[in-house]
Amino acid sequence: MASKKNEKLKLEIAKELGLLEKVQKEGWKSLSAKETGRIGGLLSKRRKSG
Repeated sequence: MASKKNEKLKLEIAKELGLLEKVQKEGWKSLSAKETGRIGGLLSKRRKSG
């Protein structure tokens, strides 16, 4: 399970990508593999940069 810090960061990234409303209405499972990959890639990048 994601930590609260990671969950907050995931939501921030989803908002930046214009996906927050979709996530809030339909949940994370509603995202395509491409959308999920974009969020995961940015999440990983931000964790590495501190």
